[in-house]
Amino acid sequence: MDAVKRFFKYIAVDTKSNEDNPECPSTKGQLELGKMLVQELHELGVADAEQDAHGYVYGTIPANTDKKAPVIGFIAHMDTAPDLDGKCVNPQIVHYKGGDIKLNETYSLTVKEFPFLNKLIGEDIITTDGTTLLGADDKSGITIIMGMVEYLRDNPQVQHGTIKIGFTPDEEIGRGADLFDVKKFGADFAYTIDGGEIGELEYENFNAASAKIEIQGKNVHPGTAKNIMINSLRVAGELDSMLPVEQKPEYTEGYEGFFLLTHLNGAVDHTSMSYIIRDHSTDKFEQKKTLLRNAVAFLNTKYGAIITLSITDSYYNMRGQIEPHIEIIDLAKKSMEEIGITPIIHPIRGGTDGARLSFMGLPCPNIFAGGFNFHGRFECIPVSSIYKGIDLLIRIIENAVGYKG
Repeated sequence: MDAVKRFFKYIAVDTKSNEDNPECPSTKGQLELGKMLVQELHELGVADAEQDAHGYVYGTIPANTDKKAPVIGFIAHMDTAPDLDGKCVNPQIVHYKGGDIKLNETYSLTVKEFPFLNKLIGEDIITTDGTTLLGADDKSGITIIMGMVEYLRDNPQVQHGTIKIGFTPDEEIGRGADLFDVKKFGADFAYTIDGGEIGELEYENFNAASAKIEIQGKNVHPGTAKNIMINSLRVAGELDSMLPVEQKPEYTEGYEGFFLLTHLNGAVDHTSMSYIIRDHSTDKFEQKKTLLRNAVAFLNTKYGAIITLSITDSYYNMRGQIEPHIEIIDLAKKSMEEIGITPIIHPIRGGTDGARLSFMGLPCPNIFAGGFNFHGRFECIPVSSIYKGIDLLIRIIENAVGYKG
C-alpha cells in the first residue's frame, strides 16, 4: 500500500486520548485502530500479531539469517494529543513553492511564525484543513513501521535478525508504557519512531510530572463579603503568579525546564488547576516540584488550608539508561548517514514511551517521525519524510546483522 494512503487511513480514526478516564486504553478509538493494525500485520505476514486486553499491539518478524544479529524493536503510539479534534478526515497535500500555506479562511501556516517552511520549498507537504490536528504524532511513526514490514515481506532477500513491533495506547497522557510487557516483547533494544523533523535522533528527554490542584473557596453574597469571601479563582491566579515567569514554555528552549498551566476551571466557590512540570536536570526537576509545594503551603497558611495538591511523576530522563548502550545510537546515526540523512542529536523537549521503557530494562532512544507543529491545527509533515523513515528502518535492520558498534 502507498505510504500516504496508509497514513490517511490511520489519521481518519479518532484516537485522541483522555486523561480523565483511568482505563487503558482511555478511548475506544485506540482499540479500533489497534484492531485495524493487527489485521494489516496479519495480511503482511506477521502471523503472531495480536492486541491485548489493554489495547497494546505486538508482533514479530522472525529472523531470516543465521548470522548474529540483535533482536530490534520498533515502537510507535496510537493515540493523538487531547488538545484538539483527533479525527482528520480532510488532510491536504500542498506542493510547496514558498510563502504562507492557507489552511482555511481563518488559519494559515505562515513563514513568519513557522520559519522551518523555508527548508521545505519543493516538498509535498501534508497539512490539516485547520479544524483538527493531523495526527502525524504518531501515526506517521506507525506508517513508517508498517512500510518497513511491507518492504521486508516484498523483499525476502534482505537479511535481518528478529524484529519486534509494538504499538502503544495513551502515550500523550503519560501512560503509554504503563502496561507494556517488556518481557513478552523480547527485544534487546528498541527505537520509538516518535520524533519531529527528519534526522532527529534523541536519547535525552525531560523529567516529567503532573500536578493536580483543588482550591475550595468561600462564596457569600458580594454585598456582605467583606472579610468573609475567599474567591478561589483569585487564589488560583495568585498561585500561578508565584511561579517564575521565565520558567514558562513560551520563554524556554534547549535544556531549560518549565511549568505549564494546562487546565483551569472554576468559579468563586471552587477551582481546579492542572500543571505539567518539566526539566532535563534531575536536581532542577525536584526544585520545581518543591517550589510548587511551597507556594501551596504559603497560600494554605494565608487562607486556611483551602488548597490540595497532588504531584505525580510521569517519566524520567533516559540519558543514563542509554549511554551504557551507546552503540544503538551509533547504529542509527551510521544508518542515517548512509542514506543521506544528517543526524540531529539534541535533547527532546518532551518525552516518549521510550523514556519509560528504558527504565523498565528496554533501552529505547527516539527516531524522527518526520512532522512539525505536533498537537495542533498547524501540524504538518513532508511526504518525503515518511518514505525516508521507512528507508532508515530498513537500513538499521540491514546494518544490525553482524553489527559490533
